Amino acid sequence: MVVAPPALTARLKVAPAGQQAVSERLRVPGQIDFDEQRLARIGASVTGRVTELLVVPGQQVKAGDILAQLHSTELGTAQLAYQKAVAQRDLQARALERAKLLLAADVIGSAELQKRQSELAMAQAEVRAAVDQLRVMGVSPATLAKMRTGGMSSISPVVASLGGTVVERKVTRGQVVQPADALFTVADLSRVWVVGQVPESAAPLVRAGQAVEIETGAPGGRIVGKLIWVSDIVDPQTRTVTVRTEVDNPERALKPSMLATLLIESRPEQKLVVPTAAVVREDNRDYVFVQVSQTDYRLVPVKLGDESNGVRPVASGLQAGQPIVVEGGFHLNNERKRAEMEGA
Repeated sequence: MVVAPPALTARLKVAPAGQQAVSERLRVPGQIDFDEQRLARIGASVTGRVTELLVVPGQQVKAGDILAQLHSTELGTAQLAYQKAVAQRDLQARALERAKLLLAADVIGSAELQKRQSELAMAQAEVRAAVDQLRVMGVSPATLAKMRTGGMSSISPVVASLGGTVVERKVTRGQVVQPADALFTVADLSRVWVVGQVPESAAPLVRAGQAVEIETGAPGGRIVGKLIWVSDIVDPQTRTVTVRTEVDNPERALKPSMLATLLIESRPEQKLVVPTAAVVREDNRDYVFVQVSQTDYRLVPVKLGDESNGVRPVASGLQAGQPIVVEGGFHLNNERKRAEMEGA
């Protein structure tokens, strides 16, 4: 108990502890991740053996750049099938023209002409099927045009579908690869995701659109953003809810897998609060002075949350309506210490 002398009492300001809408700041562990809308896992269009590798991890590439070359007998077979289909179509087209002349000269009947027309239609369908197969194998329109004149090549390029940084290469020269194999990963790192894990107990306080600050080991201080996604499910292993924000990364200072801390402003809730100025810090614990009488005050330990807009939410140790010292607590604490020393 502290008895405040009249001179000190005049300097104290007392007010009842009350409730206020506050947004607590949640500290959430997280990490930097790729923006998966700016990430491409690139493979071969055909089965073949890698003959040339043209990029290394860390290299910058543009969409359309050739990353590797491979030799494919499968591609050669498909090209041969296409050229045979084109030759057959041209043959049937000439046969139809001859049939038209013979019909005009009354040498053949209309049934024979219809047969020639049907054979041409089938040949044209074969050409279209061969073209579709080549396109699936990654053959460009320019290469198709060369093939119409008899050109053939069993070399198939692996082409970047996205501009960015080669972050992974999972292939070596001489390796036989298939279309299902991911050979390269290319990422545009000018924008990245920051992914955090919110404990399930705090999940109701978090929603998309809330402000968030991000702390990382990268230079440049804190990064400010907004949550763009909050998962609808709880991870059964970690008992957390995944949240995500995205940030610009023009200097590439943020690296995927870099650890981060997300400071999320939670949704406002009515809570018992005390002004930050009312808190007395002693031996790494928080206290407030509760008024017992006109001149008597008691130092009460309290458990408080983080500061928000000049107040701190009370977790325990204080009841709503209790009169507390909101100004002058520092001087009152000095008076308490002085009285204890004199009493000792």
